[in-house]
Amino acid sequence: MRVGILGPLQVAGARVGGARVRALLVRLALDPGRVVPADRLIDDLWPDEPPAHPAAALQSLVSRARREAPGVIGSHPAGYLLDVPPGEVDAWAFEQLVRDGEAHRALALWRGPALADAADLPFAAGPAVRLEELRLTALATRIAHDLSTAGPALEGLVAELEGLAAAHPLREPFHALLMRALSAVGRRGEALAVFERIRAALDDELGADPGPELREAHLEALREPPAASRGNLPAQVTSFVGRDGDVARLRALLGGGTRLVTLTGAGGAGKTRLALEAAGGVVAPGGVWLVELASADGVRAAVESVLRTSDPAAALRGAGALIVLDNCEHVVEEAARVAGRLLAEVADLRILATSREPLDIPGETVHPVPPLPEAQAVELFAARAAAARPGLRVEPERAAWICRELDGIPLAIELAAARLRTMPVPLLVEQLGDRLALRGGRTAEPRHRTLRAVIDWSWNLLSDAERELLRGLTVFSGGATYDAIARVCGGGLDLLSSLVDKSLVAVSGDRYTMLETIRQYAAADLPELRRAHALHYTELAERAEPHLRTGAQFAWLAVLDAEHGNLEAALRHAEDPLRLILPLLWPWIMRARLREIREQAAAVLARVGDVPPPGRELAHGLCRMPAGEPASEAVRGSDHPAALNFWAMGAVLGTPDDVVALTERGAERLRDHPDPWVRSAALLVAGLVRFEYGAVAGAEDLLEPALEGFRGTGDRWGQWAASYWLSLAAENRGDFAAAVALTETPGVAGSPGLPGLEEVALGPMSYLLRLGQLKCRAGDLAGAAGALARAQEAAERSRDPEPLARVLHARAELARRGGDPAEARRLLEAALALDVEASPQFRALLQVELARVAEPGRPLRVALELMAGCSDRTVRATVLEGVAGHLEPAPAAELLGAARALRGIAEPADPYVTALAARCREVLGAAGFEAAMERGAARPDPERHALGSLAYR
Repeated sequence: MRVGILGPLQVAGARVGGARVRALLVRLALDPGRVVPADRLIDDLWPDEPPAHPAAALQSLVSRARREAPGVIGSHPAGYLLDVPPGEVDAWAFEQLVRDGEAHRALALWRGPALADAADLPFAAGPAVRLEELRLTALATRIAHDLSTAGPALEGLVAELEGLAAAHPLREPFHALLMRALSAVGRRGEALAVFERIRAALDDELGADPGPELREAHLEALREPPAASRGNLPAQVTSFVGRDGDVARLRALLGGGTRLVTLTGAGGAGKTRLALEAAGGVVAPGGVWLVELASADGVRAAVESVLRTSDPAAALRGAGALIVLDNCEHVVEEAARVAGRLLAEVADLRILATSREPLDIPGETVHPVPPLPEAQAVELFAARAAAARPGLRVEPERAAWICRELDGIPLAIELAAARLRTMPVPLLVEQLGDRLALRGGRTAEPRHRTLRAVIDWSWNLLSDAERELLRGLTVFSGGATYDAIARVCGGGLDLLSSLVDKSLVAVSGDRYTMLETIRQYAAADLPELRRAHALHYTELAERAEPHLRTGAQFAWLAVLDAEHGNLEAALRHAEDPLRLILPLLWPWIMRARLREIREQAAAVLARVGDVPPPGRELAHGLCRMPAGEPASEAVRGSDHPAALNFWAMGAVLGTPDDVVALTERGAERLRDHPDPWVRSAALLVAGLVRFEYGAVAGAEDLLEPALEGFRGTGDRWGQWAASYWLSLAAENRGDFAAAVALTETPGVAGSPGLPGLEEVALGPMSYLLRLGQLKCRAGDLAGAAGALARAQEAAERSRDPEPLARVLHARAELARRGGDPAEARRLLEAALALDVEASPQFRALLQVELARVAEPGRPLRVALELMAGCSDRTVRATVLEGVAGHLEPAPAAELLGAARALRGIAEPADPYVTALAARCREVLGAAGFEAAMERGAARPDPERHALGSLAYR
């Protein structure tokens, strides 16, 4: 947990002092991720007598809290928020776990009285009471679970419950549990005395009678205890790991009136182990009877054998028994008949069945048993690995990878962990490619000796048609819709549903999926189906591509994302891969999957060769461009989105002038194109190329109509791209407020369904970093601090020093602008200490910033030297403007003139540059200032001249 309020306040990695600061963090932690208005915070933190200047006092308190707990508090125009995911606040996680029935895990978070650091403030009273009530509820749930499985530890539970009953004399659940515990250890008289005591207390204090739970516990204490020999559940020799929620649900169902529950799931999913764990905690006066059907001659005969009677119904009637019918799948018809008859004839009988398909009889509740979630799978692997080789520690990341490779199947995980007795972890990892051969111990049943044997058991129960369809499904990757399956494989819905019922195929949303283990087992050489699969997904990509340039792009991108695995598989197996890759290039570009483009294009070219097949010239030419080859005639004359994008990327060989000329000709050629999207895209490409290659002044004239055009087509991606480049142009002019507004354009950045700027081109960290820098320069220091705090969290998670260095640089600029040059210098020195292999542009900007808070000579010289040969005109201009601030008016004015020429603008809006120019003009006079500006603009190598000026400084 990052923030803890279940006890004294805890903030990970921080020591927070001061009662008011701690109370502030506690208050914000009650609503993690939500803005708490400033007025509400003032009322809550100063309930009796607010300070003379409440807003200032609150801001000062927040500033102190931020210093002591960096990156935790975010700002908003209306107030402040705890900028932490709810799941990282222990109180929120506690409530979730209690609701999910995970009482043990919930109580592990409790460290003392909730909200202890705000106990004397009124705002904490209600939440503290509610959390304490949840704690008591969770405590009762935990004890009820422990009571069902405690065995010899029951006396300890009795002692605990006696203390709780004394502390809460009117709380019925604790008294009911105490009665059950006393009865379980043979102290029935004391249990009856507890009932009389709580009954009298309820009557005296509340005028109420005991509730159902107490009355049921009273009846249980009055009954004769069941004979110790009732039931035949085997004692388990290994610990039960995970699935606490499943156990709780099953016990609740069987204890709450449900008479037939069937556990379904694939072979090896742990159905039997779960059934035994759940059944062991069910109150069944007539005993819990395990009937194993895996090797039985018949279901009825197996039941009679276990119960030692030829009339099971007569023997069970009135006993209140629970029967576990295990492994029903190979005798499912008879199992259904026998279970149905017994339930009809024995009113108080309950049945818990395990099967790879439901019994499908009235009254049945099906409880699917899926593979283990990753955390529980890793826990199981660690436990079994430790048993196989004591002292062995497997890195959590490696264990998680192994469990994912094994589909989270408990049996597979246990078989793999057992192999660690004889081999190191790296060798086990190599063996997972042949997972079907993983072998169990000597006492394992034959059908559980290997994963292959587990699936053999299911495979042998299939019809020929079911086997054929299951083989066919292996051509899909990542699942498939029913329409795709019907077109590629045929088979019909009934047949597919039968495979779902038999736990060999699963349904997830609108898709049918298959575990990789089952895919490996059923895979076969199916060339005809491979061709049908490739054709289907080629046609799907072709159908989707035009919609990606409209307002429907969200829905179609979702379709393509869902089919990502199938599209890749189709591209590998397609007889005409150039046909398929053509419609895939644009969605890859939209998702910024540039590495995928390069790799897939190279793979396609390796298959088709250097000469394009007839009719595939455009696709062939586009595949050559990611490797830096020149645009072919087919590409130069195309209006395909990918062709326009490759112009923008400069993916042609030649000088910058060549790139500008190509895009200018292309934009002119497409200016009157009948498709408004193509016209907008051509303007976008021409505009961004102008900006990148120096014709900055005219870039916005092209980008603004491009943005309007994309709005007309509904293309959110196009709107994002145009807004992004317009924001760069505004930043170049020094209009940082406009750049912020364009970066945060509603409906573009962060659009639902289509990742915004932060997800498409820059990544979350880079987006937040850019936003923080722009807000800082626009004067929104609080907004900048919030964005940069989140950027630093993302950078630290990446474990890459370069993003962290960039964030530290941005935070240093924020500290300087906020009046704290010492903090700025500290941050810059920390960034330099990371010693990253970053671009010359970034390293130069880092030195320029350092020069503003430290001795400037050396940093400025380093920055100018780094700009030698640099083609980034805007960074060169920024460096020259930074150097100019440290020079005398005449050379400073020359550098400002050179920077203005590089930016391609008439007058900058940047307040720093404007103020510096005004100081120079005041000293040099208007004419002298303009002459110096013109000299600087005419210099071919202003950085060299600036180095000379520094030498005389």
